[in-house]
Amino acid sequence: MITQVQVRRSAFSEARTVSVETPELADGEILVAIDRFAMTANNVSYALSGDMIGYWKFFPVAEPWGIVPVWGFADVVASRAPDVVVGERIWGFLPMASHVVMRPAAATDRSFSDGAAHRADLPAIYNNYQRTSGDPPALTAMEDERCLLFPLFSTSYVLYDYLVDNGFFGADQVLVGSASSKTGLGLCNLLSRHGDVRPRVIGLTSPGNVGFVTGLGTCDQVVTYDAISAMDPNLSTAFVDMSGDGDVVAAIHARFGANLKLSCAVGATHWGAGRYRPEHAATPHAFFFAPAQFAKRDVDWGPGEIMRRAQTEATRMSAGLKGILDIRQEHGPDAVTAAWRGLVDNAIAPSVAIMASLASKQGGQHEDG
Repeated sequence: MITQVQVRRSAFSEARTVSVETPELADGEILVAIDRFAMTANNVSYALSGDMIGYWKFFPVAEPWGIVPVWGFADVVASRAPDVVVGERIWGFLPMASHVVMRPAAATDRSFSDGAAHRADLPAIYNNYQRTSGDPPALTAMEDERCLLFPLFSTSYVLYDYLVDNGFFGADQVLVGSASSKTGLGLCNLLSRHGDVRPRVIGLTSPGNVGFVTGLGTCDQVVTYDAISAMDPNLSTAFVDMSGDGDVVAAIHARFGANLKLSCAVGATHWGAGRYRPEHAATPHAFFFAPAQFAKRDVDWGPGEIMRRAQTEATRMSAGLKGILDIRQEHGPDAVTAAWRGLVDNAIAPSVAIMASLASKQGGQHEDG
C-alpha cells in the first residue's frame, strides 16, 4: 500500500492520510520508497499557487484534495526501467507520501527526468532527479540541509541573479519581505556579499523575529512591518516579498510610490493574509517565476551552469546555518500532518526546520505530534 498525505485545496489546514493500492509497474517505470523530506513554509506557497503554477498536477489525486510537493530523498525498491536499478538513492521533487511511481527518461550517470505523460508540460527543473551514488562525502553528510535549504537557497540565488542581471533595477536599497524565511535570509546573505557597489539590504520581519534576523548579520537594517511608514520614501527601492501579505505590500507601495523600481512576489509565508490586488499602481506587483530565470541563464551561460552556481552557494549557506537551525525529525502520518498544520498556522519558529517521514520510528517508538 502507498500512504499519502492529502490536503484540501480550499482549506490547507485540513489534511488527511489516505492509503491506496500500489499499482503494477509498466515497462519503463520504477517504484521509489520516500525516505525523508523537508517541510517548510515554501511548501505552503506551493499549495497557495497550486493552480496558478501547476503544483497540484505533479502528483494528482481527485479534487477537492491535492498532494503538496516536497523536496526529499527516495530509494528505488522496484524497477522495470533499464537504466535505473533497485537500491539507487535519488533526490528531488516528491509527494508527501510513502511511495511514488516514476518513469525515468533522459537518464545520465548523474540524473534522470520523470517522463510521465502528466508531467510533460510542467517546469523541467522540478522533473529532474539527482542520482546520489556519486555524491562527494561532504554532500552526503548534508542530507537534511539538502532537503531543507538547497531548494530555497537555489531560489534565493536565482532571485539574487535576477537583481544583478537587471542592475538592481537602479535601486538604492533592496527590501526583503519575510527576511526570516529561508529564501529571504538566503537572499539577504547573497546581497550582503555582492562584490561591487551594492544597494543596502533591508530585512522586513515581524517583531518576534527581529533578533533572529539581526543575529544573522546579513542586513544593513532590520525593519518591522509596523515601521514601514517611518522609512525614507525618497530612496529608490526594489521590493522582493516572501510574505504574500497584502497589507504589507500595500504599505510598501503607498510609502515609496514611483520610487518603487521593482515589486515582486516570491512566496506566501503569511498565506492566510489577504493578497495585494491594486487597481492602479505605479509599479506592478508581479509574481517571480524562478524557472524562467533558470531557463534564461541556461541560454546565457550554458545548460546547468546556473544550477551549479546555485548549489555551490546553497552548500556554503547551509554550512553556515549548522548549529543555528534546530532540525526536528517527525515520523509517521500523524506527526507529519500535525507538522503540516503547524506550518499552515505559522506556528513554527523560523529557527526550527522540519524533516519528515511517513514511516514510523524503528522499534515502534512513541510519535510526537
